[in-house]
Amino acid sequence: MTAPIAPAAPAAPRSPRPPRSPAGRRAGGRPRGPHPARGPLAYGILIVAVLFSAFPFYWTIVAASRSNADLAKVPPTLLPGPNLIKNFEAVLEEADIGKALLNSLIVSGSITLGTVLCCTLAGFAFAKLRFKGRGALLAVTVGTMMIPPQLGVIPLFMLIAELGWVNQLQSVILPGLVSAFGVFFMRQYLVQSLPDELIEAARVDGASTARIFWSIVVPIARPGMAVLGLLTFMASWNDFFWPVVALTSSEPTVQVALRQLGGGYVHDQSVIMAGTLLGTLPVLLVFGLLGRQIVGGIMQGAVKG
Repeated sequence: MTAPIAPAAPAAPRSPRPPRSPAGRRAGGRPRGPHPARGPLAYGILIVAVLFSAFPFYWTIVAASRSNADLAKVPPTLLPGPNLIKNFEAVLEEADIGKALLNSLIVSGSITLGTVLCCTLAGFAFAKLRFKGRGALLAVTVGTMMIPPQLGVIPLFMLIAELGWVNQLQSVILPGLVSAFGVFFMRQYLVQSLPDELIEAARVDGASTARIFWSIVVPIARPGMAVLGLLTFMASWNDFFWPVVALTSSEPTVQVALRQLGGGYVHDQSVIMAGTLLGTLPVLLVFGLLGRQIVGGIMQGAVKG
């Protein structure tokens, strides 16, 4: 005999729906609509910052296209003039700017490649390898950043004079192949971006340290290497103090060649600014070609899966 079926329990009463938040506000109390940081004030601040940042370059173009008399007017003119080609021709006559651009390209490219490679190697060693005295060596390396480079000019010049490198490009290239900032920068980048598990797994598979560096470290460190390369290229391209000591006007870099411009009792500021514009264009070209890739690499490296 089957047991009687018990009647179904009554459904639990629904809890009353919480009152809707006031119009224009979310449940957390935050106002709906655009984020406050994206409002007109933020865009206005960004526009003003861009204008202030771009005005020196715009003024360089204006000064390079005017005459010295136009630059002496009060108030000064703020529109480009017709003398840009004429001032470029004067630059080419007063200084061997073509050779200077080539020398700067050789020096900056060599220093950039050497710094990126050597600093990535050293940064990997300080970040992931265990060896005796690692902390002390890192402290000494970072401590050298506090020493002004002017203190080493005399012994460095004596050294290159003994080697017979005065007025040769290697006298400018070799002292800049490694930088303490680059070592510290790559060390910090690899500490955050390179998991220890990848290195341990590679060692279990029998990979050597060199194989780990080229196959694992370099692909992961590529965004940081790109940033370090751009900063190093710009610093070496704009360096003036050591090239003017080690080189002469017969084998100049851009910064050494620019000091030959506008000579005479009254300096021709328009010619000087035209030479400065010529010396700045390659840096802008490099940044325009590589800036998007560098920023994209940084954003990819910042995303953790």
